[in-house]
Amino acid sequence: MTAQMKYYEIYDDVYIPGRWHLRMPLHEQEGDEELFDVWRFKEGRVLNIEKPIRLSVKPAGVALEFSYSLGGPIVHRRVVALFERLGIQKEVQFIPVEVEGQTEPYFLLNALQVIRCIDDARCEEVFHWRPEDGEPDRVGEYKNVRGLKVDPSKIGEAHIFRPWGWEVVLIVSERVKRAMEEAGITGTKFLEV
Repeated sequence: MTAQMKYYEIYDDVYIPGRWHLRMPLHEQEGDEELFDVWRFKEGRVLNIEKPIRLSVKPAGVALEFSYSLGGPIVHRRVVALFERLGIQKEVQFIPVEVEGQTEPYFLLNALQVIRCIDDARCEEVFHWRPEDGEPDRVGEYKNVRGLKVDPSKIGEAHIFRPWGWEVVLIVSERVKRAMEEAGITGTKFLEV
């Protein structure tokens, strides 16, 4: 990547009329259900998921090819195929999920890279954990980031990743953004970072 490459936060367009809304991922466990730990998907590593992940839909509506379920991006098989065509399937792990009422395959997208690339000086506001915040293990980490901006020179060849210290955000390269738009992937919104 060159310093001229643009990057975008990819997120779920919650304003699509009549769209579905995915609920918290659950595991089936001997006739019962348990909540799935979605924070594991912010660590940037391959995960071994042994139990099926189920997602309920409430309210039901138009199925989207990209949407979130508590911070975890849920994607249709068309997104998987697109990433394969782009040659970036090694940057992500696609974990099969069962979506209530759907026969089409869906996957939880797990980005496998966390990159230290936030450009504090260009962000609107950056707050770090301080000793007086009472979280000694988090001192120096990001507490909040508004108006996120990244430094492209620190990203290297990555096309999809989470920024270190603010892993609640998923970032894609301009190449991925354009490819998703050209393919007509439903449910996406992008914000330049």
